[in-house]
Amino acid sequence: MSVLAVSMSSRVRATSVWWPAALLLLVLAALLPAQTSHAQTRGLPDFTDLVDQVGPSVVNIRTLEKASDRGGEDGMDEEMLEFFRRFGLPVPPNVPRQGPRSGRPQPEERPRGVGSGFILSADGFIMTNAHVVDGADEVLVTLPDKREFKARIVGADKRTDVAVVKIEATGLPAVKIGDVSRLKVGEWVMAIGSPFGLENTVTAGIVSAKQRDTGDYLPLIQTDVAINPGNSGGPLINLRGEVVGINSQIYSRSGGYMGIAFAIPIDEAMRVSEQLRTSGRVTRGRIGVQIDQVTKEVAEAIGLGKPQGALVRGVEAGAPAEKAGVEAGDIITKLDGKAIEKSTDLPRMVGSLKPGTRSTLTVFRRGASKDLTVTIGEFEAEKPVARKAQEEKPRSAAASALGLTVADLTEAQKKELKLKGGVRVESAVDAAARAGLREGDVILALANVEIGSVREFETLLSKLDKGKPVHVLFRRGEWAQYAVIRPQR
Repeated sequence: MSVLAVSMSSRVRATSVWWPAALLLLVLAALLPAQTSHAQTRGLPDFTDLVDQVGPSVVNIRTLEKASDRGGEDGMDEEMLEFFRRFGLPVPPNVPRQGPRSGRPQPEERPRGVGSGFILSADGFIMTNAHVVDGADEVLVTLPDKREFKARIVGADKRTDVAVVKIEATGLPAVKIGDVSRLKVGEWVMAIGSPFGLENTVTAGIVSAKQRDTGDYLPLIQTDVAINPGNSGGPLINLRGEVVGINSQIYSRSGGYMGIAFAIPIDEAMRVSEQLRTSGRVTRGRIGVQIDQVTKEVAEAIGLGKPQGALVRGVEAGAPAEKAGVEAGDIITKLDGKAIEKSTDLPRMVGSLKPGTRSTLTVFRRGASKDLTVTIGEFEAEKPVARKAQEEKPRSAAASALGLTVADLTEAQKKELKLKGGVRVESAVDAAARAGLREGDVILALANVEIGSVREFETLLSKLDKGKPVHVLFRRGEWAQYAVIRPQR
């Protein structure tokens, strides 16, 4: 009995000691999942406040066009035609044609498309995409409170895909404009729009990349926000409730969303919209050059170091660049002291300048940098330039190691091409052909040295190492470019 009593007593004491500890462990085990879950979700944004804040400023835009005398496009029934338009589908070529139903009045206008927009000012100025309103005979704007207005197109700029429309209303809730320079890759963003005509649809994602070069004048913002037909013209919004872009494009192989969307940076769009509101059109600067990218191979060959700037392939006759002394083969590395990292930077930088502005171009020419003063001209549609015909010349065997046969230019050719010198390629085989040279090209420089004649070309070539690559500047038609010829060993 005594042994049993002692044993029982020991078990009681042990139980009394371990019970509080066990209870504490159970409590901690119950709390840990909740704390872990909270830590995991703490960084996820809540978009509800943003929707309440920005939603009232986002509008639905419908465009109409005048109906033809037929019952629909290709004689199709109007309901069938609207189905294809609404979902952005091409009209099937083999759909049976039919005229208007008997006894049914033919509508004077028919739906053309659906897009989105957002309110810029309380007095009714609204921003959207140019392609949303392009070709529309009538534009209808529906506010989130279901009021509908006929809108007037103030102006549209196809190059940036920005448009401004105006409705006669007051006291409207305008959006807040954000600072694109503060936008970071990986940052959460939200879109509001009317995909497939479904008004006030909210989607969210992150900024995938910035400065995407998909157009001449726009370094676009790439996101993974779900964007579909009808979202065009709607705002891209940061977590501060500010508009940082206009949803404009998607990358798709099917016509639907595939995880890659592009938005126009709001700073670029605002500059365009201000001009549209002031004059109804956009004025851009131009200097009249045809440019190309600078490859790493060319940069190393000519002594530029790293691939940067814009390679001038051609200079338009009488253009500001020609008057400033810019030559084909120059590499423009700076504009007013600002570095040009990529060739696409140049048209954007020049385009943002007011015509008549005096600017400084820094060009890299034959191993050295040089500053040129240029007066910015006004942009206008460039006319296609016809290729110059070349006359036949007696052939002179030269540069056989490079696979080239060249000939002197006649005075008539020099005058026609506006050249002081150079040699015409009569044939290009082997290494020269692999480098991209062909008959009719005019070689202007060899290894950063200008060429005036066949004699100069052959003299210079004889001094070069025959086994090493040699870079040439040549002109094809109206434009100039570089090539690196690599002799076979």
